[in-house]
Amino acid sequence: MKILLLFLVFLTVGVGVYHVFKPLPQDLSYKGPERPLLDARLLTDLTYRDASDSVQLEHTIFDEIFRLIGQAEKLIVLDMFLFNDSRPDDSYRPLSEQLTSALITRSQQVEDIRIVVITDPLNTFYGGRKSPYFERLKDAGIPVTETALDQLRDSNPIWSAGWRLCCQWLGNSDTSGWLPNLLDDGEVTLRSYLALPNFKANHRKVLIVDEGNRFRGLITSANPHDGSSKHSNMALSFAGPAVNDLLASEQAVLALSDARLNLAPDVSPNTFGGQDESAVGSVVTEQKIFESALAMINSARQDSKLDLAMFYLSHRELVTAFIDAHNRGVEVRALLDPNKEAFGHEKSGIPNRQVAMELTRAGIPVRWCNTHGEQCHSKMLIRRDTNDQGQLLMGSANFTRRNLNDLNLETDILIRGLTKTPLIEQAQAFFDRQWQAGPDTTPILSLPYEAYADHSQIRYWRYRLMEATGLSTF
Repeated sequence: MKILLLFLVFLTVGVGVYHVFKPLPQDLSYKGPERPLLDARLLTDLTYRDASDSVQLEHTIFDEIFRLIGQAEKLIVLDMFLFNDSRPDDSYRPLSEQLTSALITRSQQVEDIRIVVITDPLNTFYGGRKSPYFERLKDAGIPVTETALDQLRDSNPIWSAGWRLCCQWLGNSDTSGWLPNLLDDGEVTLRSYLALPNFKANHRKVLIVDEGNRFRGLITSANPHDGSSKHSNMALSFAGPAVNDLLASEQAVLALSDARLNLAPDVSPNTFGGQDESAVGSVVTEQKIFESALAMINSARQDSKLDLAMFYLSHRELVTAFIDAHNRGVEVRALLDPNKEAFGHEKSGIPNRQVAMELTRAGIPVRWCNTHGEQCHSKMLIRRDTNDQGQLLMGSANFTRRNLNDLNLETDILIRGLTKTPLIEQAQAFFDRQWQAGPDTTPILSLPYEAYADHSQIRYWRYRLMEATGLSTF
């Protein structure tokens, strides 16, 4: 018995270590070359309360997504993390229904159009339920690929090592559930709950379509999820050769899920005339996002300016890099979500309030988005240098270990140009509007650090443990 127990311990530890350090699937953690961004458009969603306390929605992202789908003639590739209708009440926009209907309608209107949908298995509770939206898409002849997350490295090895030995091989069933479904009505299996604590995801939010005689890509932080429809978010829509790089990064996700499809259109620079190279962009995924962010921070010099708007900030190397940048004379500002609510449920404030305490004690100003049930869901870092050069990093990735250390699937775009480049100016204006609107202005879009200050050492070290071990959802 002792020998058997010792063998099981070594086997579990060995499985855990392997799946933390195993080679990544091919073509993940990608950084494309700098390409001219043609006809690039910054899109923003902003939710706030006006002077009469009425909810105001200034949202543009999904209106543009539906427009792009509605004009496509050859190709639609959609990769979205949350794609379901769970929501606290009926006041939320039915994005999942609208997106499903838009895709089916276009497939019926254009006989030979190629439509590919990629998503995360959380939407079927890891195989424990059927998604009515995915079933409708499949019935209309539109393939839906649920990403094979088991091919990714394990972000929570304390749980995942045992799960891989005892439970992964069991599969799942969408017809034999007996436990309440966290996402929707109905019931799911115990196997769904056993898969949940692996805490890994295809967290990308990407759209690629043809538009006239060219192709267009869109990278965003927004999900087609009803309960997320009031969140504040950002997106970049662009044409040009960088769309080829974006498409190649999506081919990699299809390949790891054994859904290899030939989706390679020609989006070469020669397709276009009169290119505007005032801004260039590089598609970055997974850990290449971290490397890009760290380079932006570490290479900033005295009197440069760094502005961060982030839903989750917890990555230790980036927190330290921001503090070091401040200490060498870089002007750093952090606009954070207070992490107080998620889809009608109260949250503890971890990790942002604990990181905000560190930043504030180091002298970095922090403000909180003034949320009322929705989330400040943007993920953006802007840098402005004294020589009028600017950089902008934005997309799906939170600044956390899970999002940046080759654990989740993520897509961002790194933009470089003059600070007067429209994209960088618009992103800066979006940040400044939220930063400056409060507390003496109307509407109050942000609150001072003191509004959600949390100096609890217990919660601070809880955050540190969660970040280090992967025992967390951030």
